[in-house]
Amino acid sequence: MFVRQLPLWIAQTNCWIISRSRTESECVIVDVPPSPDEILRLLRSNDLRPVAILATHGHIDHVGGAATVSRSRIRGEIQSDLPVYINDRDKHLLLDPIGTSGLLGDELRESGIDVNPPEFIFGLADGDIFKGSGLIFETLHTPGHTEGSICFKARDADTTEVVLFSGDHLFKGSVGRTDLPGGSFEKLMDSMTSKILPLDDAMTVLPGHGETTTIGDEKRSNPFLGMLK
Repeated sequence: MFVRQLPLWIAQTNCWIISRSRTESECVIVDVPPSPDEILRLLRSNDLRPVAILATHGHIDHVGGAATVSRSRIRGEIQSDLPVYINDRDKHLLLDPIGTSGLLGDELRESGIDVNPPEFIFGLADGDIFKGSGLIFETLHTPGHTEGSICFKARDADTTEVVLFSGDHLFKGSVGRTDLPGGSFEKLMDSMTSKILPLDDAMTVLPGHGETTTIGDEKRSNPFLGMLK
């Protein structure tokens, strides 16, 4: 896999653009912050054609640009709107990004970004598989940051190497906050125990904010994972 990382918007939220190789044009996007112009600029300058948007959860800094990118004609050809995939428990956040986001919602309204819901929204539950652009994404439902937080185990269809897109569930040296509506520290730690700790130590983790890490490094040095030993 070839992965591009774009830290965007107020919280430097990572937008991940994944293709099978550096030369492949088709790609999948994981999380779309409210900086769609920068995302579209990268797609067009690299002649990339996304086939879907996957959302790790529904917070505005991860889905605020989804509608704009979904409706954009990336390479000028006629195409239908990109489908957006999200866990059903966070779908309401995607449908009403301004009304569910407090002061950040006001920021989005003032920016003039398209906040009408994407036309095609599909649910992803625990264990569901998304396949596109020669890539395979397995859904892990990891509630705690939000009720519908999910992580994705992703790999190229022709290889066995797997990476984890962890959203705001697991970061390098930390975990997602749980003080927002739908958050629960107990649920976050429970899902960390059942879904994340069993993963291979060598697996690369690509989080929603900050630097990449590995499962093994987090087991050894992340104080929150240390609480689970």
